[in-house]
Amino acid sequence: MITIDELRGIRLFAALPEAALLHLSRAVEDIRLTAGEYFAHEGDERALYVVVEGRAEITKTVNGDERVIGTRTPGRFFGEVPMTLSTPFPASGRAAEASRVLKLDAADYYALAALAPSIPARVAGLARRYLDSLQELAAERPETEVRVVGPRGDARTHEVAGFLARNRVAFDRVTLEPQAAAGAAPVLERPGREPIVDPTLREVAEAAGLSVRPEQSAYDVVILGGGPAGLTAAVHAAAEGLRTVVIESLAPGGQAGTSTRIENYTGFPFGISGDDLAGRALAQAKRLGAEIVVTRAAEAIDPVRHEVTLDGGDVLSAAALIIATGVAWRTLAVPAIDGRIGTGVHYGAARSDATLARGADVCIVGAGNSAGQAALFFARHARSVTMIVRAATIETSMSRYLVDQLAANDGIRIATRSEVIGAHGEPGLEAIDVLDRSTGATERRACDVLFVMIGADAATGWLPREVALDARGFIATGPDAEASPLWRLERRPFALETSAPGVFAVGDVRSGSVKRVVAGVGEGGMAIAHVHQYLALRAQGSLG
Repeated sequence: MITIDELRGIRLFAALPEAALLHLSRAVEDIRLTAGEYFAHEGDERALYVVVEGRAEITKTVNGDERVIGTRTPGRFFGEVPMTLSTPFPASGRAAEASRVLKLDAADYYALAALAPSIPARVAGLARRYLDSLQELAAERPETEVRVVGPRGDARTHEVAGFLARNRVAFDRVTLEPQAAAGAAPVLERPGREPIVDPTLREVAEAAGLSVRPEQSAYDVVILGGGPAGLTAAVHAAAEGLRTVVIESLAPGGQAGTSTRIENYTGFPFGISGDDLAGRALAQAKRLGAEIVVTRAAEAIDPVRHEVTLDGGDVLSAAALIIATGVAWRTLAVPAIDGRIGTGVHYGAARSDATLARGADVCIVGAGNSAGQAALFFARHARSVTMIVRAATIETSMSRYLVDQLAANDGIRIATRSEVIGAHGEPGLEAIDVLDRSTGATERRACDVLFVMIGADAATGWLPREVALDARGFIATGPDAEASPLWRLERRPFALETSAPGVFAVGDVRSGSVKRVVAGVGEGGMAIAHVHQYLALRAQGSLG
């Protein structure tokens, strides 16, 4: 606890009367930090921090990079903007060296202000100066070394741009109007280098500086899939010193990364988009030392030798394998839809699809949380949004908070007992045929963009027979794996262990999993605890 004499040594508090100093000494938190330890994070609730000893750095994420935008030495404070404007922290604070800081929460700050009016006046003056510098940062354009040039509405151009966006690569986009780009393919441009015409996603990844090849051939843990479960497993594994690699076929975040808004994830009271959540987990995993490889997929695994064969022929070995490959979107059985995928029809939806929805008539097929979140997001951009739902109501398949938000939004129409049976337009999409299952009538509805979100199936056909699956193709783990004739050890499998010892499954690909982001995150962390238990048994020579 800080003393009154120590408080008098801080310029901000030096002239305070005895009663105010006494209140302050009892109210503040006296925090001691090691170098690199954070005392405030961007988005945290407001508070006022004062540096007593050492030196603090103020950091802000600008265009995807954490940048030091200021320092605080003894006697200086941080939090003037949140306290003055009643907003969350616009930046983060961390100790640059061993430091000591005081924290005064909002209630105690205003109690102090009543005793000493000079305090809020001083804080407000500094807040105005600090806001000027934040506005300059906010106005900065991202530095880009990649430019995508392609026709408006072109499926391949949208694919390339979406891949870069989901991998958090800053890029410029030049859109060619259809009449000036008949038959044109997307072009990837980089300063001083030859442009790449109609690039594959792996070529795009290489051009953007993303890792497409593992750096080693042997790891402690190989994680297949970079969704919430896989990334969480990578964070925990790397934090504990395990040599870790994540193999992801497209972009970190998985299907959750396409979610336009997640409202029920603990710790984010105002919600967070799937790609923001994925970006934070990705940055954390990489900072802790995990290796992330994109545009690669596992073609086979040897469950005995714990070897993974990737497309392209690379073979990786590991002490333990974690399968977190998620699920694949279920497709609509409508022939007219198939030829328009990418040109008006899209499976899943992400924030980067906002450009497709701008001023358009948008239809969304599905009644789950992802479909509801997408409808609310696209309603900000589209001329109209219609949800097409087979069931009689959305209330049995969607969280209550989403049902209420959709009901309160006049820009969203929900067509229940309905299904899409046809599509029209050339070359893209202009209208769809919707069958009203209660009356048998068919209506042709204007639709420029159709997002299909009707659930997902396991994509586990590539796994060897040693990995037991349930009747729907999801991976059996724990008691279900033990019940399989493929489990031959005397010990019981760990809760997330498959019928192949040392091979674990987490997230949506696992039989019986709860299809929620938070559940996948929990399983990712738990899997690493099981990995440590498995490695301990292996070191003892007692895997059975």
